[in-house]
Amino acid sequence: MNNNVMKTFSNLLKNQRKNLQLKVRDVVKASHIDQALISKYENGQRLPAEKHMAALAEAYAIDPLTLKKAWLAEKIVSLVSYDLDIAMDAMIAAEDRVEYLRSEHKTFAVVELGQSLQQKLDRIDSLHILWKSHKPLKGTQLDKMEQYFSLQYTYESNRIEGNTLSLQETELVISKGITISGKSMTEHLEAINHADASSYLVDLVQDEVVFGERVLRELHSLVLRGIDKENAGVYRNVPVRISGSQHVPPQPYLLDKLMEDYFLYYQRHASQLHPVILAAEMHERLVSIHPFIDGNGRTSRLVMNLILLRHGFPIAILKGELNKRLAYYKALEAVQLDGDPKHFYHLIFDELIESLEAHLELAGVEDF
Repeated sequence: MNNNVMKTFSNLLKNQRKNLQLKVRDVVKASHIDQALISKYENGQRLPAEKHMAALAEAYAIDPLTLKKAWLAEKIVSLVSYDLDIAMDAMIAAEDRVEYLRSEHKTFAVVELGQSLQQKLDRIDSLHILWKSHKPLKGTQLDKMEQYFSLQYTYESNRIEGNTLSLQETELVISKGITISGKSMTEHLEAINHADASSYLVDLVQDEVVFGERVLRELHSLVLRGIDKENAGVYRNVPVRISGSQHVPPQPYLLDKLMEDYFLYYQRHASQLHPVILAAEMHERLVSIHPFIDGNGRTSRLVMNLILLRHGFPIAILKGELNKRLAYYKALEAVQLDGDPKHFYHLIFDELIESLEAHLELAGVEDF
């Protein structure tokens, strides 16, 4: 890499050290970072790992945010400098997408949905009123309904991600602890973990736990429990690509800020947006940021259903059969690449309507 790529960051360090009249050895002592690395950072030969940023900010007495901005700038330049002909187009595309993910003001009022989406949302609201008035409050009927839909949800959500257990096999693994011949241990754990995560959603709602980073990490930890201990509940520190998708998730050094904005978006819009739109937004935004190595899809759908359950809706079950899965991926890409959420809204609205109707039917409601 051309040394000039990192001169802004290196000059910031070097000039600040001279202003403070410090020797390199003073910085080494204060930061506990090897002298050879400090020299490379100051000479523009290498950028520090993110884990060293806090120590450098303290040792050089530089505002952490100022240092982080310079560091990120060099990171971005290093990514695009290898092909300057496409760099500007790439930066524009990245800027548009990051702005979408960070947006504090992006709200879709009911009048902006369009007639077809508005009609579906009206249908959801009317079914929701019926469900709240006919929902069994306790007893065997409610337990059976919850077990039935939880099983369907676990089966379909895992199926989207390539799990090959059948519905019956999923039920045997979850309820009976039976090992299915010819199926991997990972597939067994995915079924058990997702069922436990679904149950945890109910506990979170009953205990009125506020959705935030701790809850998100706990949900993801359940999804990957016993599968990937090292990365369970941990934001990724490497770039990732989504198989079959044109969308490229943000680089890992952008994740902290994007996730901060993600939760800020929820806090600012939780009481403003229609809860179904809020649930869809939090689902799409999380899976687009893709903060984890694996399990992003399952976790995003869990977040969506946590929000729905908190507002008295049943869970929305996205289907894993091939045509439904492709429609799901295409709807996500329409948001990720074009910033158009309407296809994704249609998909979520349709599945929630189907879920509400199924719940009402099992509750014995005939006219809806």
